[in-house]
Amino acid sequence: MKNLAAHIARSMVILVLLEAGCAFLVVLVGCHHQAELTAQEAEGKHLYTVRCAHCHEDNDLNLKKVPPNLRGLFEHSTLPSGVPATDINVERTVLSGKGMMPSFAGRFTQEQMAALLAYLHTGLR
Repeated sequence: MKNLAAHIARSMVILVLLEAGCAFLVVLVGCHHQAELTAQEAEGKHLYTVRCAHCHEDNDLNLKKVPPNLRGLFEHSTLPSGVPATDINVERTVLSGKGMMPSFAGRFTQEQMAALLAYLHTGLR
């Protein structure tokens, strides 16, 4: 009878540990799941890829002063230039240019700019 009680106790401990492990895995997997991009964010990603990434990520123009990485741009209170990280300031920088960055005025419609901003708000996922 003593052996049966010990066996049941060990089995219950193993069961509790397995349940805890499964719960941990569910939480872990859930934490890494990223929601799909909205249609607007996906359009912004496309615009970023074709108009921004070659400087801000790839630096394929071999610029001596490497442009800032824009990942997590809105996770900071300020932009790399030091101005507040707001949609208006990002739009102003894109359309007017700043420092070595050329102006993109006339190259984005309002809808495209909204899409680019929406994508930048995702942190570039």
